[in-house]
Amino acid sequence: MTITSPPQRVAEIFSRPVTINGLTLPNRIVMSPMTRMHSPGGIPGENVASYYARRAAAGVGLLVTEGTFLGHESAGGVDTIPLFHGEEQLAGWKAVADAVHTAGGRIMPQLMHVGVQRPPGGTLNADAPTISPSAIGLDGTEGVGKAMTLRDVDDVIASYAEAAAAAERIGFDGVEVHGAHGYLIDEFLWARTNRRTDVYGGDLTARTKFAAEVVAAIRDSVSPQFPVQFRFSQWKNGVYDARLAETPQELEAILTPLAAAGVDSFHASTRRYWVPEFDGSGLNLAGWAKKLTGKPTVTVGSVGLGGGTDFVDTLFHGKGAELRGIDDLLDRLEADEFDLVAVGRSLLQDPEWAAKVLQGRYDELTPFEPAALATLS
Repeated sequence: MTITSPPQRVAEIFSRPVTINGLTLPNRIVMSPMTRMHSPGGIPGENVASYYARRAAAGVGLLVTEGTFLGHESAGGVDTIPLFHGEEQLAGWKAVADAVHTAGGRIMPQLMHVGVQRPPGGTLNADAPTISPSAIGLDGTEGVGKAMTLRDVDDVIASYAEAAAAAERIGFDGVEVHGAHGYLIDEFLWARTNRRTDVYGGDLTARTKFAAEVVAAIRDSVSPQFPVQFRFSQWKNGVYDARLAETPQELEAILTPLAAAGVDSFHASTRRYWVPEFDGSGLNLAGWAKKLTGKPTVTVGSVGLGGGTDFVDTLFHGKGAELRGIDDLLDRLEADEFDLVAVGRSLLQDPEWAAKVLQGRYDELTPFEPAALATLS
C-alpha cells in the first residue's frame, strides 16, 4: 500500500477518540459486518470469539458483528449464520463480547431480518413463510412469498426490540440495525419493493415509517445512553444501480425521521468510499448523512483496496484485490466529512491490519485473497 502521509499523521488522525451517545471509542477504525457462516445451529463458538478478539487486540476501535438473525421465524434461512435469540446462542454471544472486552475492544451486534431475500428451502425454519412489504423481489418480480400483515409488522418490530434488549443485557456496547442492501427494512424504504397502500407505503416519508418504528422500539427497550447505529445503502444485493434518494433533499427525508426516532450514528454502505454521492459535491454518502443529520457517521467501501476489484468480484467471481493508498481517506477524516471508517476485506484478510496501519508497518500489508473467506483467521 502506498501511503505518502508520515506515519505519525496516520496514527494521529486514526487515533482520535469519537463518542456515539454513551460510548467513547479509542480510534476511528471499525470492523465492517461480514457474513462468515461459521456458527452451526446459529451458535457462535470459541472460534468466533477468537476471530473478533484478535481484531480488537490489534487496535480496531469498534467491531460490528456479522448480521445476526432476529427471533422471528422468517428472519433468515441459513442455520450457520448466527442467531441473536435463544439461550445457547446468547450465551455464545456473551462469550464473544467478553473476549472482545478482554482484548480491549468495543463491539455491537448487527441485527438483521432478510425479508424477501430469504432463500427458498433453506436450512433454518424451512416451513416459515418468506415475508416482505409487498411480496415483490428485488428484481421487481411479484408474488415472492407473502406481503406482511399489520400483525407481521408488529411482530418483527417486537423482535428487533427484544434482540436489542438482549444485546445490552449480555454486555454489548451498542447495536447496529441492518437497514441496507435490500433486506427487510430496506425493502420498506425502496419504492420498487414497497407498493403498500397503508401507512407503511406511499411517498418517501411513509416508506420510512417502518424503519423509524423499529428504531423507536429499540430505543424504548434499552437504556438512554446505549448506542443505536443504523446501516443504510443506496445499492441492493444484485441491483447495484438502485437508489433510495436521487437528491440530498430525498436523503434528508429518509434520515431525519430515523434520527428523531433514536438513531445515534449512521453507517453509510457504499461500494467505493471515494465516489461522490450527488452531483455538485464531493461528499460521499456518509458525508451527506453527517451534513444532513449532525450525527456521527461511518464510511465504508474498499478501504485499502483498489477500485478495480470490489466485493462483488470477490464474493461471486473469486478475485483478489490489489492494495490502494488511504491518503485521501485521511484527508476526508481530517476535514470531518465523516467520523469513522469501516474496513471489511482488508480486516478479514489480516487481523493485524489496524495495528500495521497505526504503527506505520505498511510494507507488511497484504492484498486480499478470496481464500480468506473460507476460514476465521
